[in-house]
Amino acid sequence: MLAALARESFAWHKTTLTRFKLIQHTTFMPTVSPPSRDVVLETRVFWERFKKPIIAGLSVLVLAVVAFTGYRFYYGRRAAAASAALGSANTAQEYQQVIARYSNTPAAADAYILLAEAQRREKKFAEANNTLETFTATYPKHELVSTAKLAMAANLESMGKTNEALAIYQQIASAYPNTYAAPLAMLSEVYILKAKNRNDDARRICETMLTQYRTSFWAGEAMQQLRLLKPVTTSTPQPTAAPTVPPMLAIPPPPAPQAPPEPNQPQGAPSPKKP
Repeated sequence: MLAALARESFAWHKTTLTRFKLIQHTTFMPTVSPPSRDVVLETRVFWERFKKPIIAGLSVLVLAVVAFTGYRFYYGRRAAAASAALGSANTAQEYQQVIARYSNTPAAADAYILLAEAQRREKKFAEANNTLETFTATYPKHELVSTAKLAMAANLESMGKTNEALAIYQQIASAYPNTYAAPLAMLSEVYILKAKNRNDDARRICETMLTQYRTSFWAGEAMQQLRLLKPVTTSTPQPTAAPTVPPMLAIPPPPAPQAPPEPNQPQGAPSPKKP
């Protein structure tokens, strides 16, 4: 009986220990990673699936690089040829040829300025302004746009259109305040305003130049013009004093009227003569 009880107790402990190990293994044992796949096989499958789009994309990229490199090479050679042509040009016709053959190059932009200057020397002020307007419209971000506008205003002055020139000078001073063209345009305004007898407006511009450009060369010019501009003051005329004449040279006053003589009084008896 004791032997049977011992066997049952041993069997119970053995079964319980087995269950405990099974639970511990199931709950706390780290998860085993799944077996790795074949990387070569996956790569091959991916390539076979997307082979055509990849080849097409690489072909477009290669063509873009080749085209860009060819364009840079062509543009460089064209720019060099344009610079050489501009260096040998001296007349208005040659400048026009540079513009026509090498458009959208730095040399063509410079050719516009030189062409306008040549036209100005020939006193073709209207044609010069047309050239400068084309330049500013074609190259609106060019560094010489303010210079072109100054030349346009000067041409208008030469044609006698001072009001239009004054408007352009004002535009330059407000649109390009940090360039050398701004103080030069303001000084040109002063000259035009002085010619129109608008000295107060000219004086204000000189004072503005002394404030904004006090360390530049143009500040001295503004100071000189400011000295020449005298303020216009209106005052009532003072009464003029009568001229003083020395007493010796003065005209004597007329004599005062005298009283009429008194009537004759009766004479007394004559006094007797002494013997």
